[in-house]
Amino acid sequence: MNPLPKLAACGVALSLLFAAPAVAALKPGDRAPGFSAPAYLAGHAFNYDLATALAKGPVVLYFFPAAHTPGCNLEAHLFSEAVDDFGARGASLIGVTAGNTDELAAFSQETEHCGGKFPVAADPGAKIAAGYDAVLDKKPEWSSRTSYVIATDGTIAAVHSEMDPSHHVKAMLDALDALSGG
Repeated sequence: MNPLPKLAACGVALSLLFAAPAVAALKPGDRAPGFSAPAYLAGHAFNYDLATALAKGPVVLYFFPAAHTPGCNLEAHLFSEAVDDFGARGASLIGVTAGNTDELAAFSQETEHCGGKFPVAADPGAKIAAGYDAVLDKKPEWSSRTSYVIATDGTIAAVHSEMDPSHHVKAMLDALDALSGG
């Protein structure tokens, strides 16, 4: 009997266990914790402030584990392709990560990632992520892959927490449509 399929299945199960996000994400109706953080847009540094962004419209806040990693690269690219769709719904977008924060300036401008279309903010030690219950269970110094729509009144309108990066954009666009009654 060949033990390789069984070993491979165990390896997949272990990798999913270690990559599992925390399950205690904030719920719709909860107050979104305010924050400001060092951020980059198209390689340029600035200070991102959630309250300032909310004064202009809803905010899509998405946490990702680390810049320049395969799933996070894909997620950033998918969000960058949909920036105009978010803008058409009156929403702004911010990505926040605790991983590889020293690489965010480059990550924010590279066309295969953010492409200079939306900012990414650094969250050393995952302090912002912890306030949003968006940390990895097995690596709490990194944020999980969790996305939120925050309404202009500062409450959570929607949440999507899943390690697969391919569903976050649609979930957030659908939530924005529901928020506006569209």
